[in-house]
Amino acid sequence: MFFTYLRRELRRRRKAALVIALGLALGIGLVITVNSASAGMQVAQGKVLQSLYGLGTDMTVTKAAAAQGSTGATGRPKFNFGATTDSKEQSSDQVMVQGFESLPTTVVSQVAGQKGVDDAVGGLSLRVLKVSGQFDRGQFKQGQTTGGGRGGGGTQPPGEVQGGGAQFDVNNYSVYGVDVAKPALGPLTSSKITSGTSFTSAQSNAAVAVLDSSYAKENKLAVGGTLTIKAVKYKVIGIATADSGDSAANVYIPLTQAQTLAGAKDKVTTVYVKATDSQQIDGVKSAIQKNVPGTTVTTSADLASTVSGSLSTASDLATNLGKWLSIAVLIAAFLVAGLLTSSAVSRRVREFGTLKALGWKSRRVTGQVMGEALVNGLIGGVLGIALGLGGAYLITAISPTLTASVASGGGGGGGGFGGGPGRQAATKALDIALTAPVSLGTIGLSVGLAVAGGLIAGTFGGWRASRLRPADALRRVE
Repeated sequence: MFFTYLRRELRRRRKAALVIALGLALGIGLVITVNSASAGMQVAQGKVLQSLYGLGTDMTVTKAAAAQGSTGATGRPKFNFGATTDSKEQSSDQVMVQGFESLPTTVVSQVAGQKGVDDAVGGLSLRVLKVSGQFDRGQFKQGQTTGGGRGGGGTQPPGEVQGGGAQFDVNNYSVYGVDVAKPALGPLTSSKITSGTSFTSAQSNAAVAVLDSSYAKENKLAVGGTLTIKAVKYKVIGIATADSGDSAANVYIPLTQAQTLAGAKDKVTTVYVKATDSQQIDGVKSAIQKNVPGTTVTTSADLASTVSGSLSTASDLATNLGKWLSIAVLIAAFLVAGLLTSSAVSRRVREFGTLKALGWKSRRVTGQVMGEALVNGLIGGVLGIALGLGGAYLITAISPTLTASVASGGGGGGGGFGGGPGRQAATKALDIALTAPVSLGTIGLSVGLAVAGGLIAGTFGGWRASRLRPADALRRVE
């Protein structure tokens, strides 16, 4: 009887049921669209952050670089050229630790021993200034300082400098020493090997290198070629392409080789840390700061706060305005559904009064109204899911491009999470295409909201129906 009456009433009152269902559908559809857009922005932010610190890294440990004038901090690079005859080609490399103050490698094991740390690995950030050209006899004496060195991030194309009877080029590029025994952590994880191979654990002190694809293309280097740094010929074994944004360095070599080149034995500039559980990141950060004094611990959350641009603005809007707008619309949809259901019950006074006169209990009448409202809610849920999926699909199809401007840690070493050479520019902009993935959790939330909307509407209608009396039907007839 219950289902027969339910089916008959829903057919008879299709328009009213559709209005209630559409009201709920709009609220539920907006919730799905906003949640999906927010999820897409989180994915986009994840891509931005991944391009800075790599996969699997939860935080980094660094030490701020010494102030200008301190020992080993800054100074004009010196290049040594031997006595020459006129027009003889020469070159000299200056390899410098850059970005952060160097730390002893014992800090890596010290960090790895902290509670909540799953693994830790060290890396050494270097910059190479290469001067090559022709120097006339007497113009430059051995050990004399030359000008022309350039700072800044990324690769610097060779620049020709003339003067004083000399003509030479200055090339400026970044090198990163990586621990080849732990390939799952470190700066190279932000790139994918697109040609050749990566390092193996047996190459801990081998003269081999992996090049960033942009740097390799610019300098016409390929797998099997060689790159010479301070008279050491490094065989190119692989080409790596950054997943998004800039790469951490132009050249990657084994950590031991990097330490030898820079004269920084048993030194690192960055410790990459992976926590045992993402929920423990804040606790691990506090433990490292307490037990490893003088260091700066930077988490992905810290780095996320430096992301600005349209991605950050849109994310804030989706998280704040979008969330509260969805809640407001949803509450309004629930109230409208409840009021419409209550109004529909009021128009059925004669019907329900007659049913009570025939012996129906208030509980049975209320249950019938609740059943109708619940079905309307489920219909609204289905329509809302369809609207939400349509909105999410439209966002993904359009794929609006958002820009993320990332403030990097400069030479002072404070802010860059990766601590790599590619982080030295003041800011860098990344273009990210926005998508709106819909998760099963969002669909489940929508179903729950549909049921909740139906129950709320049924509660309004049931309360109104429970107040009806058999005499109401007679008064309505009169």
